[in-house]
Amino acid sequence: MSSWKPDPTFYPSARLAAEAPKEKVAYVASFDPSRKLPDEMAVVDVDPGSQHYGSIVHRVPMPNIGDELHHFGWNACSSCLCPNAPHPHTERRYLVVPGLRSSRIHILDTKPDPRKPVIVRVIEPDELARKSGYTRPHTVHCGPQGIFVTALANAEGEAPGGVFLMDHETFDIRGRWEIDRGPQELAYDAWWHLGFDTLVSSEWGLPATFENGLVPEVLLGGKYGHRLHFWDMNMRKHRQTLDFGAENQLVFELRPAHDPTKAYGFVNSVISLKDLSASIWTWYREGDQWAARKVIEIPAEPADPNLLPPMLKSFGAVPPLVTDIALSLDDRYLYVACWGTGDMRRYDVSDPQRPELVGCVRIGGIVARATHPRADGRPLNGGPQMVEVSRDGHRVYFTNSLYGAIDEQFYPDGIDGWMVKLDAAPGGGLEVDQTFYLAWPGTHRPHQIRLEGGDASSDSYCYP
Repeated sequence: MSSWKPDPTFYPSARLAAEAPKEKVAYVASFDPSRKLPDEMAVVDVDPGSQHYGSIVHRVPMPNIGDELHHFGWNACSSCLCPNAPHPHTERRYLVVPGLRSSRIHILDTKPDPRKPVIVRVIEPDELARKSGYTRPHTVHCGPQGIFVTALANAEGEAPGGVFLMDHETFDIRGRWEIDRGPQELAYDAWWHLGFDTLVSSEWGLPATFENGLVPEVLLGGKYGHRLHFWDMNMRKHRQTLDFGAENQLVFELRPAHDPTKAYGFVNSVISLKDLSASIWTWYREGDQWAARKVIEIPAEPADPNLLPPMLKSFGAVPPLVTDIALSLDDRYLYVACWGTGDMRRYDVSDPQRPELVGCVRIGGIVARATHPRADGRPLNGGPQMVEVSRDGHRVYFTNSLYGAIDEQFYPDGIDGWMVKLDAAPGGGLEVDQTFYLAWPGTHRPHQIRLEGGDASSDSYCYP
């Protein structure tokens, strides 16, 4: 008589996940900015013992064109072991891959061969809009109750954006998650504190303000997102808003502590209208309410206006443009991607209120164009953008494209895609893996990375 066993890549705690076997492949969403060829899911060999290390070993084209693959995630993860909504026999098997521009969702099966996933279902935009009331699906997080997907707009492409749920196994769309959204209108990311029954969401903007590039009048008018929202996760009701102020534009990536007993997390604000700096904020509990404060500020760097894109010439400076962050599973290190200057920064956040910079590597950048040891001395464009950290915290991967229409605003010559890997020593510092430099096929640009078996930004845990 056989018995069901939980997926071996489900871990009760982040502490145990960090002891898992090393990843051997990475999945990377890549898109054609010209929208003439299908977007692709690329499978990258990240096994140092393999003869194909640092190369694409398989590419899965989407069935249509113009999807703009962006953020994606697993159908299930370690939150399936939570006692309040257990699904221990669900597998981490499928990648849920939305097209941000098309509002189409692709389901890719990574079994039986994780190096050759196949498309098994496509949810068309009309089905998504009809069943959820939303369009422009953005972020995918596997949670205890199902697959949570944030969407940036309603069925008409306007406000409000929000969150909808999908079934872990059938991928049927259950419907809108919010019962009472309160004042929330804009959406971007969503994650949670399972130990405190709290979901947190952030803000970007509506499709009209990003699909053809950032709109300077909207940006300078402080009208992109600048708030965090806190929700009762079980009641699905809005509880509190924290406003960072209109000068802190584009409040993006949410990285809550992985330890479910800790009620804090980190979020980035991409750009300050005051001085073009970028910032990292910590949210935390203060009595029976949530509070937030700025804990890192990264200044803009003065630059020759002749070297700057038209959007920045009058400012005479390069903004850091912090567009992504990642928190290691032990909650000790925060990685900060500065897409504008080309820096990947590593902070010790053992004390989340007092981060300490302990490492920095520069590759690419609007002006710096810093090269890589394996790039034959060529100046590189783009910069650290989507970052992912291995479960043991020793390997850091990142790509260099933000979003098709926005890439050209800051890199007018277009972005030549690449993916690199850094080594992160336990005590601090960052070093380039000189053997890992993947020049991306010229037809596509790489965006988000997911690692085989999970990574620092894919799972949430119910046990410390």
